[in-house]
Amino acid sequence: MSPSPAEALPEVTLPLTDPDFIRDPYPWLSEVRAATPAFYDPALGRVFLTRHAEIGATLRDRRFGRSVLHRYSRDELGWPPPDPAQAAFDAFNTNHLLESEPPKHTRLRSLVGLAFTPRRVEALGPRIEALLSRQLATLGGAGGFDLVSAYAEPLPVTVIAELLGVPESERHRLRPWSAAIVRLYEPTYTRADQEEAERAVRDFGALLRDLARARRREPQDDLITALVQAEAVSESGEGDRLTEGELIDTCILLLNAGHEASVNGLSAGVLALMRHREHWETLVAAASREDSLPLFRTAVEELLRFDTPLPLFERYALEELEVCGAELRPGEKVGLLYASGNRDGGRFERPDELSLTRDPNPHLTFGLGLHYCLGAPLARLELALSLRALARAYPGLRLADPGAEPEYVGGFVIRGLARLDVVTG
Repeated sequence: MSPSPAEALPEVTLPLTDPDFIRDPYPWLSEVRAATPAFYDPALGRVFLTRHAEIGATLRDRRFGRSVLHRYSRDELGWPPPDPAQAAFDAFNTNHLLESEPPKHTRLRSLVGLAFTPRRVEALGPRIEALLSRQLATLGGAGGFDLVSAYAEPLPVTVIAELLGVPESERHRLRPWSAAIVRLYEPTYTRADQEEAERAVRDFGALLRDLARARRREPQDDLITALVQAEAVSESGEGDRLTEGELIDTCILLLNAGHEASVNGLSAGVLALMRHREHWETLVAAASREDSLPLFRTAVEELLRFDTPLPLFERYALEELEVCGAELRPGEKVGLLYASGNRDGGRFERPDELSLTRDPNPHLTFGLGLHYCLGAPLARLELALSLRALARAYPGLRLADPGAEPEYVGGFVIRGLARLDVVTG
């Protein structure tokens, strides 16, 4: 029998509460990755994988899952009862596709996929460009602004709100709700975080429930209507629809996943470009050309690899299995350090260099396998168009204080800049 993780693997404590690590995790990750493909964190009680090959293999391995309670009871796993302080959050997690496994995941993804089609996403291009023009116009000739709040945040929230059909009068509530909910994905969340997330899930759910019922009565041209109407026909010929709870929690997921990567990816990407000025100048030179979008799409892939906006995801072991010589039991978690895998020299040539034309670029940012991000096409489109519009509008963009250390909010699962002060020339 293989030894336990604590016996078989090096013990390393992931410094998730260290502001210096959150600000720049890559030197620490590089050192650990060079030493070992896996380590055991005794404080968090789980195994972490550091290299691209092992992370990719785990993402594709159906012996791991985002959920384990579809197969085992809490008693069988030796888990304590659910925490009543996060009952609404836990109920939300049981209803959406990110935290489900087949056959439920297969059913949910097929139904959501009927509404969230590539054609629907690509058709958003002109609307996204119009929103970007309007957003840039609000900045006017401002000598400087906070790129996060003034440019990176508004577009993704507006796009997903318009896509869903959330009234404009309610949209100011979406970003705070999302920020509260996703904090519970951090291993270091607090009781106050639980309370805030509970309120956010309940309030957002109430809004979506009212909208879904209104769309049943009076359909509109939006995603909530499409989800209400989506119906997959099973092999038996019977139709299948989303339940009200599944629909509501899917919409919450689409908001959270539909803008967190875009906001953090754009702001981190611009920071990287400001620090590697020659690459910004390359994009500026190309931005005015009508055929420039492919370059910006390729640049986005590299920026998402170079500074990963979602650095850590987790999987549960669904059966007894071995990872890097350590035996895992069902229900044990494995941490997948996407940010480390994306800088792995065993997979990427010159991994710590920014190369906007890197091809191929098999980064892990949107995952792999069954749970590959459904919203990746939308995020890619938003980021490419946002970056091009910014380069066209402000070719002389630069950091207001190049020597200042950036401040990050959240944690390491969802890592984003608190602000990014820039000047326009």
